Amino acid sequence: MEQLTLVKVGGKIVEEADTLQALLNDFAAISGHKALVHGGGRSATRIATLLGIESKMVDGRRITDAETLKVVTMVYGGLVNKNIVAGLQSRSVNALGLTGADLGVILSDKRPVKEVDYGFVGDVKQVDGDRLASLVAQGIVPVMAPLSFSKQYGLLNTNADTIAAETAKGLARHYEVNLTFCFEKKGVLEREDDDDSVIPHITPDLYEDFKSRGIITGGMIPKLDNAFDALRCGVSQVTITKASELGKGTGTVVTL
Repeated sequence: MEQLTLVKVGGKIVEEADTLQALLNDFAAISGHKALVHGGGRSATRIATLLGIESKMVDGRRITDAETLKVVTMVYGGLVNKNIVAGLQSRSVNALGLTGADLGVILSDKRPVKEVDYGFVGDVKQVDGDRLASLVAQGIVPVMAPLSFSKQYGLLNTNADTIAAETAKGLARHYEVNLTFCFEKKGVLEREDDDDSVIPHITPDLYEDFKSRGIITGGMIPKLDNAFDALRCGVSQVTITKASELGKGTGTVVTL
């Protein structure tokens, strides 16, 4: 089975010119089949403010009312996505920007209202891995925005880590998928205040131990939950690393 590298990169990295250029250079240098998933939350917040729309967050998740949905569609599906696609095309990478609605590649259900009404937020139900794999086989590099699609509601704001994990799972039947989550730190840290205390390797047993000891907390928990879910569904390997270290074999490797 051929390999495919799927890189998820946080909004902060793709929203600033210097870090975006460095990321695009590193991503373009990756050999073989590849795909990219991006965020863009800071830009969405900034443009919402310019338009007089208040951004509401609960536990780091954006409440997406009808007006906010317009903003995230413009920013994620337009501004951020097309900047990345253009940057990759200028580096001779044949990129194609996609939301979940394009070719119907990511179908979602609107998140049910429980303690919090998140509004127009999607929980991924199905990724069309066959269709994505057919694009990849043609030498196309999918660039996925964090927007999925519901036949009832249309576009839905969707967590980028989830889009990455679900896309990796969808492609795992066709390729040996290596999923890399890029963010601001060098990997999963043993001590939050020490950037060099990277945990090199995490298995499910180690993960439970680190959680029980309070070493792994907060936003890293859903990231690792996504990672283990992807591995159980056929993804070969997950790496969590700093964006500037992409392709250098550093960071935290997550396996079963």
